[in-house]
Amino acid sequence: MLDDVNAQCPVARALEVLGDRWALMILRDAFDGLRRFSEFQKNLGLAKNILATRLKLLLESGLLQLQPASDGSAYKEYVLTDKGRSVFPIVVGLRQWGERFLFEAGEARSELLDSASGKPIETLLVRAQDGRVVGPEDCRRRVISHG
Repeated sequence: MLDDVNAQCPVARALEVLGDRWALMILRDAFDGLRRFSEFQKNLGLAKNILATRLKLLLESGLLQLQPASDGSAYKEYVLTDKGRSVFPIVVGLRQWGERFLFEAGEARSELLDSASGKPIETLLVRAQDGRVVGPEDCRRRVISHG
């Protein structure tokens, strides 16, 4: 549970849902097209009870929804909602940061490609409304009170 100071912080609130490694890895796999419990379990190598708990959190948070299997079988599938798809830039940003700082030259890794062109995705940048690239030194926070 968030304390009063962090309750006003969007980052703290987002971490309440996304701050768990497994939640982000499940979403990464969902972006890659995985939908079934068994697919997530096999790909992540995660204990079934932990996977079930994380999937429940993602369902309750509105990032995934359950729907009947697309192949008409009795299974249910976990499908990204619009809220879940909106996490994609966060996962791409983490991926790009990891590619830049956590691999040695020549070390094997995966790469995210544009399906249409087959080329690597462009590096994400934070931009001001006028299109300028901005860094932390160019930004400030403010509290918006509605009361």
